[in-house]
Amino acid sequence: MNTQNKKVWLITGSSTGFGRILAEQLLEKGEIVVATARKPEQLQDLVARYRDRALAVQLDVTNPSQVRESVNKAIATFGPIDVLVNNAGYGTMGAIEEVSDEIVRQQYETNVFGAIDVMRAVLPQMRQQRSGYILNLSSVGGMVSFPGAGIYCSTKFALEGISEALAKEVAPLGIKVIIVEPGAFRTDFNGRSLVMADTQIADYEEVIGGFRQWLKDMDGKQPGDPAKAALAMIQAVESENPPLRLALGVDAISAIEAKLDTVKTELNAWREVGTNTTYEGVTVGAIGG
Repeated sequence: MNTQNKKVWLITGSSTGFGRILAEQLLEKGEIVVATARKPEQLQDLVARYRDRALAVQLDVTNPSQVRESVNKAIATFGPIDVLVNNAGYGTMGAIEEVSDEIVRQQYETNVFGAIDVMRAVLPQMRQQRSGYILNLSSVGGMVSFPGAGIYCSTKFALEGISEALAKEVAPLGIKVIIVEPGAFRTDFNGRSLVMADTQIADYEEVIGGFRQWLKDMDGKQPGDPAKAALAMIQAVESENPPLRLALGVDAISAIEAKLDTVKTELNAWREVGTNTTYEGVTVGAIGG
């Protein structure tokens, strides 16, 4: 049923935020969308409007059997998946010492292991057709870690490392990987989707207290427009040379540029110390070179 010149998009976490807006824009554009959510009834209005091109599927990405079932259902309904958007995820905020073991593990189950499971379920079919796109929703926090958001940022750092390796593994097979790095966008990330640490330690208040307050104050006032972000993702997929990393928002771009400058400055300052750790007379090439 895969209509000519139309792509089949599978989007995780489609009930709200980027996932919902991206699904809406794709359907308005004439594309085919398999929108997944833990509560697929929240997507019934989309299915009702675009019955021949929209499918709502229940998917909790932390449930491996549901991952496989949702991918199989998507392929059975519309044919091969052209674009996977790993959007399902949420944020945990608190100092590293404040966040409980349970919350840390839950954060990784969704943001990292869930994304891996979905990619592994889709990749065999993309390898077979020798084409496809995987968009992994990271964050500016996947390049720059912030005090008070270390656990969340660590999951995005992990996703970026996985994505960067995967991009090189699947490039010869015609599959492209795009890491999306949004800044502060007007979704419910700062509200309903945010998990706060179950304890607060007074010693950290000076460092992260302001950040906690900023998260509350910015809820609903973030500078980024999610609709424009969705259009940027579509543009990246449709471009002849899609980027490995797509930073979205002036705040994200500025923070990443500052991080890169800091890394370069520190690397140069300690270059001699680092290079002097090599055995005498040994020539070293770049890893993978």
